[in-house]
Formats: sequence, C-alpha cells, structure tokens
Amino acid sequence: MAAEISSVENMELNRLFWRDRPVFVTGATGLVGGWLVKRLLGIGADVTCLIRDWVPQSELLRAGLPAQVKIVRGDVRDQPLLERILGEHEIDTVFHLAAQTIVGIANKNPVSTFESNIQGTWALLEACRRSPAVKQIVVASSDKAYGDQQNLPYTETTPLQGRHPYDVSKSCADLITHSYADTYGLPVAVTRCGNFFGGGDLNWNRIVPGTIRAVLRNRRPVIRSDGRFVRDYLYVEDGVAAYMLLAENLAHRPELIGEAFNFSTEKPLTVLALTHRILTLMRADLEPEIRNEAGHEIRQQYLSAAKAKKMLAWQPLFNLDTGLQRTIAWYQTFLTQ
Repeated sequence: MAAEISSVENMELNRLFWRDRPVFVTGATGLVGGWLVKRLLGIGADVTCLIRDWVPQSELLRAGLPAQVKIVRGDVRDQPLLERILGEHEIDTVFHLAAQTIVGIANKNPVSTFESNIQGTWALLEACRRSPAVKQIVVASSDKAYGDQQNLPYTETTPLQGRHPYDVSKSCADLITHSYADTYGLPVAVTRCGNFFGGGDLNWNRIVPGTIRAVLRNRRPVIRSDGRFVRDYLYVEDGVAAYMLLAENLAHRPELIGEAFNFSTEKPLTVLALTHRILTLMRADLEPEIRNEAGHEIRQQYLSAAKAKKMLAWQPLFNLDTGLQRTIAWYQTFLTQ
C-alpha cells in the first residue's frame, strides 16, 4: 500500500503545466468532482467551480475547498452563464463532470436526466466554442454510453447504443461531444469509465457506500439486483489521475482531439463478489439481502483500457483492495463524527 500512496503523491505528471492554470470544473460537488478539485488545488491550479446545489456533506465542502476556489452558483444548462464564466475567468482547461448519475433516478425521471446530461453537455461545448481562450476540454462520459453489447470487453470502437434513459443520455452526450470535435475542431476528448467508488459518494443506494454504511450500522447490506450483474469498478483517485493526464496530453497532442478513452482496471466482478470483498475487509459477519428488484440495467458491462495504456501510457494506481480500504476509512470517519 505504501508504494501506491507514493504513486498518488507522484501523479503530478507536469506540475508546471498546472501551476496557476485557470481551470473550470462542472459537477464539483459530485464524487469525482470533489477529488478532482482537491488534486488541482494541491498542484497549484487556479480553479473555478460551477455548483447548482449546495451539498454540505460533499467532499468539496467538507474539505473546506470553497475557500480556495472561485464558486459560481448556477445550472450547467445555462449557456450564457457558462460563456461568462469562461470569459471572465480566462479559463484554459475545462473538466465537464456535471450530470445526473443515478440509473434508478433516470428511470423514474428521464426528462430531468436528459436535460442535465444532454442539454448540459451541448451548452457547455457551445460556450467553449464561443470562448477561444479555452485550450483543453475533458468530457466525462461513461461505460453506459455503449449500452448493452454482446462482445466484451467494450473497446472505444464499440457502437454507442444506449437504450434506457441513463444510458441514452450518456450516448447522446458522447456523440454530441464528438460532433463538436469533428465539425468545429473543438479541443475536446472523452473519458469512459466504469463504476466509480471512493469516499464522498453520498448516493447510498450505490453498492459501495451502501454496503459500508450498513456494516457500520450493523445492518445487512442490500443488493437491489440478483447480485450477478458484472461491472468495472474504478477508485475515484484513479479517475482523477486519468482525467488530468488526458488534459495534459491534449495540450500538446492535437491528434487526440475527438478521441475517447476507456479507463479500467480490467478486473470486472459481480456485485455480490464486491459486496463480499467489502464485508471481508471490514471483518463483518453479515449476509447481504438480495432483493432482485433492479430493472432496465445491463447485466454484463466491462471495459478494455488497452488504448489508454498504449496512447497515454496510463496505468491504474490502485488495486481493488487498496481503493476499498481507503474508501472504508473515509466512511468510518464520516459516519462516526
């Protein structure tokens, strides 16, 4: 574990690149957004965040980061506001993470999901197109953009064919991003990751935070599906490192404009296996409650990261157990304060 912690400290691939760089982050109160802002500040970037809802328990606020960044309150669908932010703060680099990310919520409220994930993406990209100072844009898509496929693992050439609301929203946002790259030469690239986990995820119906909280409350963890759904799981700090690496490469490699990259540990596992791994690490003698009530979700979905490894020399910094141990420690502190 010590070597992996050291790797995190050394993931500053180009400190001079980030020092004083004006960076704009949407979705800063989300799981990845909070850790990304923390890392950007640690490396000396000048960060501006767009925040719609004030979430006191988010990692961004709990870590006291608002005192170190510029905060703009607003909605990612508000294109004039985005243009003002990019212009007045002279933004160089943009990370677009804002999205409605919960599959169950998307199934119940598809329109709000479409508005946030699709309209929010085109508003951000159009604002960037009208802001010539912007030099790099990283748009966070998802493995869900591929939809349900027969051939696994998914590669970046796998068609984008989401069918259910959340998957469709990510397919559409991904395709819109490519249209801005191909039509206007916008300096944008796309990330597609599996299921993120890490401290700061407050969506308790997700398997990792939900299981950890259940154990700390001495309750049986709940699995909404039959437990046999297969997924990729990527620790949040690996995602942050991947996003920053891609932005750095975009700065001096124009051939990356319009490219998409999968980021994955390439070690998929079932929901039930992940739950038992958490229980083992927490030394908990509890049996999961398998409800088998999940609907409109893909049964098997995992990624090949061969392209990112070859073109970006990317490698994950954490194995599953180390990421889970760090995550468990975060929630032990958070839930016992």
